[in-house]
Amino acid sequence: MSANPGTDAPRVEQHHALTWEPVGNLVRSLVHSRDDIGWIVIGGRVVLAWLPIYALLAKALPPLAAATTASMVTGIWLLALRAALGTYFTLGPTVASAAGTVTGLVAVSALDLWVPGIDFGVPALAGTAIAVFILSATWEHVVRSLIKHRVLVIGTDGDASEVMQELQRDVHAPFSIVGVVGERPPAGAAEIAGRGALDELRRVVEAQRPDIVILTDDRASAWAVEPLLDLAPMGFKVVGVSHFFEHAIGRVPLRHLTPAWFMSILHLRQKPYTRLAKRSFDLVVASLGLLLIAPLLPMLAAVVRMSRGPIIYSQIRLGEGGRHYRMYKFRTMRADAEEAGRPLFASESDPRVTRLGRLLRQTHLDEVPQLWNVVKGEMSIVGPRPERPEFVEMLEDTVPFWTRRLLVKPGITGWAQLRCGYAYDAESAAEKLSYDLWYLRHRNVVIDLAICAKTVSTLLFKPGR
Repeated sequence: MSANPGTDAPRVEQHHALTWEPVGNLVRSLVHSRDDIGWIVIGGRVVLAWLPIYALLAKALPPLAAATTASMVTGIWLLALRAALGTYFTLGPTVASAAGTVTGLVAVSALDLWVPGIDFGVPALAGTAIAVFILSATWEHVVRSLIKHRVLVIGTDGDASEVMQELQRDVHAPFSIVGVVGERPPAGAAEIAGRGALDELRRVVEAQRPDIVILTDDRASAWAVEPLLDLAPMGFKVVGVSHFFEHAIGRVPLRHLTPAWFMSILHLRQKPYTRLAKRSFDLVVASLGLLLIAPLLPMLAAVVRMSRGPIIYSQIRLGEGGRHYRMYKFRTMRADAEEAGRPLFASESDPRVTRLGRLLRQTHLDEVPQLWNVVKGEMSIVGPRPERPEFVEMLEDTVPFWTRRLLVKPGITGWAQLRCGYAYDAESAAEKLSYDLWYLRHRNVVIDLAICAKTVSTLLFKPGR
């Protein structure tokens, strides 16, 4: 039995910071409608994309020709940015802007190649792309900080409370709850201005003018559809709680999950993330990682050797399809950390961790040997963290759909690892599963790159998470 039991994951702490919401409310008061705000957002995107492109073209073309061509190129780039901002909403403005900028750059490069009279040049085009990315990401961050989407929750008190707690947990989320309608006001709704019973829905909607209406259960959906259709000219969007969590929060709430949800993974319109693309990504990143970390391996081995026990320990974990494989790590715990036949979950401040082992865990250098598991094809760079077979029976009995995370290879890092802490019981395992299922449905090369980038930034600027 190994000396490093359990599952390791960086911990994301809750943020408590001042927000720009009062400024956003002031912005709303200065414009006449939701459409006005939309035009301000779109106008900012257009201007900030157009300016660097025009500056590039103005060096080689007359002003009128430069402005006309810049407008055409800006339109292409904005289409790419808009698609990325919707597709990668959960990953944040920086990732979405990066994806949109790269997509736009490819399209504009094709335009540069095939349209006569346009010759940007590689250095100038690269510089313009960097400027578009910086300005776009900055603008989207400002928009999210200033303008919160106004949310009205309709449903039973338990489901409504879940939505409220989720949105109130992250002060940086671009949503603000302005109303709750249901049979009973949920806990914590006392400070919300728009409260009311089901028969007061019209009054609450007209008073609060929400951007998004969330239906938390089937009963709320059946009752509220007709009155909401009557109020539809007000311009709000209606969404079920599962779809809202998936799009806005980046997780799939298990209490609302049904077997039919998994059909979306097999759906005809589901964009495939082919095994070849995934495997190529894994091999490239793992090979680069091994090359970069190779000079540090003797030092890491010496650090581990300072406490009694082996340098490398191995442990049987569950891989894709439930197959067992042997995972490798640098040892960070005492050699007697676990009695034979008595597996234990690891915890965030586990007393079995050695002093230098704690440093390895904070920097996640203990995970380096798993790059070899990636090269062998047993793991991926990005995916759910692999679990121990000893815990499977307990997790299957207490966490619905837990085994569905085995549809993909386990990963060194992943969406759940960035959003949650250690899984030390059934409740925390269920929370991690909700993020793993989001990744299962939405995974692609862009999301893998984004998770890798977020992992690196976490290691550099927030060690220990």
